[in-house]
Amino acid sequence: MPLYSPTPDAQPIILPYGDRLPRIAEDAFVAPGASIIGDVEIGPQASVWFGCVLRGDEDAIRIGARSNLQDGTIVHVNSRRQGTYIGDDVSVGHMALLHACTLEEGAYVGMGAQILDGAIVEGGAMLAAGALLTSGKRVKRDELWAGRPAKFMRRIDSAEAERLKQTVNNYLRRSRLYLGIEHMETDNA
Repeated sequence: MPLYSPTPDAQPIILPYGDRLPRIAEDAFVAPGASIIGDVEIGPQASVWFGCVLRGDEDAIRIGARSNLQDGTIVHVNSRRQGTYIGDDVSVGHMALLHACTLEEGAYVGMGAQILDGAIVEGGAMLAAGALLTSGKRVKRDELWAGRPAKFMRRIDSAEAERLKQTVNNYLRRSRLYLGIEHMETDNA
């Protein structure tokens, strides 16, 4: 896995927990200052940004292909052997807290949102910024939930669904720039 390193000492923290070792796809981006601990698997072209903590000590954390965990996101499991599972093409906004939950393919979690044990955000669904999804709740496909505690607000329209997909593409491109796979185009005019 190529790690972004503007200086030799700017690396993520990648630690075993007992005999549990993180597994990170070669083309994934893990930013300096991120901490990846224990039974964590990060899929192809996924990105884990600055200041994130993924702690897979009591159970597994799985991050799907092209998913992005934005700056400051915390991902934990619980002591009752519940892991956290994030499908492909998921976006998790800055400073979110994910605790022993499931985010299905194409789900979106807004900045500062919190998701508790056993909760599920289905594919194409959105949890709004700052929302608190309590234990065992399920946000169904193409629904928007908001509030503390989070409640159903409305269905997501096609324009919003397209913006959610674009967020995945934007973070994929940005991670490839950091990895040096793509180069930033500049306007010299």
